Amino acid sequence: MIVVVDNRELVTSGYQSLFGREGVSAAGFGAEEFRSWVETAPDADISAVEAFLLGDFNERSTCPRLIRSRSKAPMIALSEARSLDGTLDLFAAGVDDVVAKPIHVKEILARVGAIRRREIVENNSRSTVGEIAVFADGRDAEIAGEPIALPRRERRILEYLVANKGRRVSKQQLFSAIYGIFDENVEENVIESHISKLRKKLKMRLGYDPVSSKRYLGYGIGID
Repeated sequence: MIVVVDNRELVTSGYQSLFGREGVSAAGFGAEEFRSWVETAPDADISAVEAFLLGDFNERSTCPRLIRSRSKAPMIALSEARSLDGTLDLFAAGVDDVVAKPIHVKEILARVGAIRRREIVENNSRSTVGEIAVFADGRDAEIAGEPIALPRRERRILEYLVANKGRRVSKQQLFSAIYGIFDENVEENVIESHISKLRKKLKMRLGYDPVSSKRYLGYGIGID
């Protein structure tokens, strides 16, 4: 999920629609509403955010520190009247990138991916569970070194499970990570269908089902 922050509803609703066309869930906030949400939202909701897109509003310079207190997701600032001093101030405040409007959402998503790839290189690691490896740079997951092509939502579920390996996550947490915490147009039970299809594909490759599920407790991978 991409979180868009701007005091103009026309901006937030516009980006929500544009991201939706790319198959990416998005939520829009005004500045004050966003501050309240970040300070009080459950960890599961915060962890569902893949990136923060900060529009042009007076309180923007204080947002990066607030965000970093809860999340490591990329932060990209939108600039409507780009200037060197303004750009330097935004980087000094802690944003990861500054882009000038107008900009296509595909480029924003590409920049988010680039930031995440740099983090992977810096950490010199990839996320693995047994023979399963997932990547945060858009590459297909791998099973025993061989790529496995998955639909976007199934791949995101696998990435989320691997990121939380060794512990269970609820259906609600998975739904928030895939569809966003404010999407009321999709039934939460659709997650069960995605997981069922994913588990069948993993079992075909591995010869066993690596995903553990327990009623009321949720799903997990890498759980003994």
